[in-house]
Amino acid sequence: MSEQTIAPYPQAKPFTADEAEAFLAKPLIAKLATHNEDGSIHIAPLWFNYEGGDILFGTQAITQKVQNIKRDPRVTVLVDGVDPVLQAVMIYGMAELDYEDVTPKRIALFEKYMSAEEAVGFAESLAATYEPVIIRVKLGHMITFDYSKGMGI
Repeated sequence: MSEQTIAPYPQAKPFTADEAEAFLAKPLIAKLATHNEDGSIHIAPLWFNYEGGDILFGTQAITQKVQNIKRDPRVTVLVDGVDPVLQAVMIYGMAELDYEDVTPKRIALFEKYMSAEEAVGFAESLAATYEPVIIRVKLGHMITFDYSKGMGI
């Protein structure tokens, strides 16, 4: 991730590129916002991986977020910390749906949040019940803020 992809937030200092990557490596919950057909916003909390500048989510093809992305691939992702000091990464990007070799990709994603054995079992049980899909969000614009560094840019 280059420093050029990170825009400052007016009220707080931004992460550096290395800080943003370290933050996105944590097992936090991302909020994925997609556009419903009626113009309202659908927001879903999801586990994610940050991989090569992209955000990856595992889900099922039947979900509202997938249906929304098929119609309109523009998305917003918010990953914020759980500590009292507000830190966050907000990504505006385009989502792509990936149906190829999904189970291994979901296992890799789940291993961020659980043991390897649990990840395999979880991914396989989901794939046995639902058609799995990976949502890959290609970074368009990133805004970061880290209030632990104080106020202002």
